[in-house]
Amino acid sequence: MKSIHGRTFFKVIWEARTMFSLIFFLFLLSSVLRTEAMAQSPESAPASTSNASIASGASLTPAPSDPVAPGTPAMVGPLIAAPSHTLEAGPFGKLALNGVFSGFGLWQDNPAANDQGAIADISNGQIFLQKSSGTIQYYLQAGVYNFPSLGVSSISTADTLTNFYGPLPMAYLKIVPSSQFSFQAGKLPTMIGAEDTFSFQNINIERGLLWNQENAITHGVQVNYSGKKLSSSLSWGDGFYSNRWNWLTGSLTYTFNAANSLGFAAGGNLGHTQYTTTATPAAQNNSVIYNLIYTHTAKSWMIQPYFQYTYVPSYREIGIGRATSTQGEAVLGYYSLAHHVSLGGRFEYISSTGSAANNSANLLYGAGSNATSITITPTYQKNMFFARGEFSYVHTGTYTSGDAFGPNGSDSSQIRGLLEAGFLF
Repeated sequence: MKSIHGRTFFKVIWEARTMFSLIFFLFLLSSVLRTEAMAQSPESAPASTSNASIASGASLTPAPSDPVAPGTPAMVGPLIAAPSHTLEAGPFGKLALNGVFSGFGLWQDNPAANDQGAIADISNGQIFLQKSSGTIQYYLQAGVYNFPSLGVSSISTADTLTNFYGPLPMAYLKIVPSSQFSFQAGKLPTMIGAEDTFSFQNINIERGLLWNQENAITHGVQVNYSGKKLSSSLSWGDGFYSNRWNWLTGSLTYTFNAANSLGFAAGGNLGHTQYTTTATPAAQNNSVIYNLIYTHTAKSWMIQPYFQYTYVPSYREIGIGRATSTQGEAVLGYYSLAHHVSLGGRFEYISSTGSAANNSANLLYGAGSNATSITITPTYQKNMFFARGEFSYVHTGTYTSGDAFGPNGSDSSQIRGLLEAGFLF
């Protein structure tokens, strides 16, 4: 399996569009590093470390492999968590308590037959309890949640809780024998992708098209290494929450300085899994995923371009007669304005291979389909309170009738407007 996936991956790397993507990464990276070297002053370095993504403990990694850090779960920004409440818990040590409560409303055109044109629901009602010091640490995240995603039907918060990760979506034990090494076991966040699972952690309210190909939470065990410049993690788990432990995932991040990092993450199913649920899509759970993610933060802005490639081998037992893949590029970012206001955005393009005639997997809007998305999210936060709006547009240039938007699956685009407001405490 390794040799087959390796040949496929490197073959795709040398396709024209992939070459353009990699050249874009290298050009952007070299330009920003050169600018930083020329323009950085004694005042600029401390300013970048006060950015939301660093203040919240998220660090500059491809995806949050470890939310245990003093204060909060990992947060990309622009939302900033409130200071944690300290609890003296006797034999359980000193604990940090945080929480979030928020609701959202969504309007959309061209809803699917099983969807609605407008909904309102709770987006987050969670508490985070953690011990982040000492040799033995732990993290517990409990409550209700919803994760609206681009290009797919909405689902109620009650159904999300039932069909996905339950009222305790993340919980794990962490052993820290030294400052550089740690071990984790339990319900862990994925290392794949640039976006986190829950809305308050991200620039945008909705997750993106690339996120729809990624896993979010996994049962597993994980080992972490953190050096001065290089950090890495390796985990063995159940991929898309399948309770079948056959996924190996790893990440490697090099931090150039306080403002710039480059990360690579990869994961895949080393066997075959026929089990499927809402949280465990059959095709994606049998896939291999590669990410290349660059992050730049400054005093008042952040930009994060990333490249993703997924490969699903043929597996006739689940209806995939021919190997199928996706390739996606995205740019995420935000800019902090005056008076507690910031403006975030995301642009994505993703395409898939194959055709329905040869029983390729349907990974988007029919085999061989593609899609583009644009998302704009203005955010207001003052102390614990936050409010944000969102406009998103998804268009599929190539699709199979019945698998796209609208009640008959024959519309090529969808527009959404969202409002979310709540408290981080």
